[in-house]
Amino acid sequence: MGKGKPTTLLLNSRQIQQRIDRLAYQVYEDNFEQQDLIIAGIAKSGFVVAERLQAALTKICPIKTELIEIEVDKENPTKVGMEPAMSKQSLKNKVVIVVDDVLNSGKTLIYSLRPFLDADMRKIRTVLLVDRDHKRYPVEADYVGITLSTTLQEHIRVDFTPGKEAVYLE
Repeated sequence: MGKGKPTTLLLNSRQIQQRIDRLAYQVYEDNFEQQDLIIAGIAKSGFVVAERLQAALTKICPIKTELIEIEVDKENPTKVGMEPAMSKQSLKNKVVIVVDDVLNSGKTLIYSLRPFLDADMRKIRTVLLVDRDHKRYPVEADYVGITLSTTLQEHIRVDFTPGKEAVYLE
């Protein structure tokens, strides 16, 4: 937190979980006929949201889920890693749900799709906990926990520290 900057609590721990639970129901409704889903969380906080989404889906539906982590190099965004690595063949006819915590400009989200573009997949969907509505790239989220119209000077901070879990506007 910066000195002198006002901080506003947007979502507390319970509200974050409520949003993730609602997102899980939306993902299930859109994919109820699927046998399995690949949930791809963007490294760090997006992966935490993906883990929580996977846990929520496991509670409400029989769809088998596989969790992977996507690492986008901020210095060289065309370099994108996936753990565990998946081949084009293993992605064939699959549904991938790409998950991130906050959509700022859309740059990270658009580059995170790179590993999936050459595969003959059934569909790709995107999930965001927070959409700031400041896109510079032509990317839209399919499922959003909360949408905020913020100024470019404002910052959204997601804290997943146990006991301090919250989303803040700074």
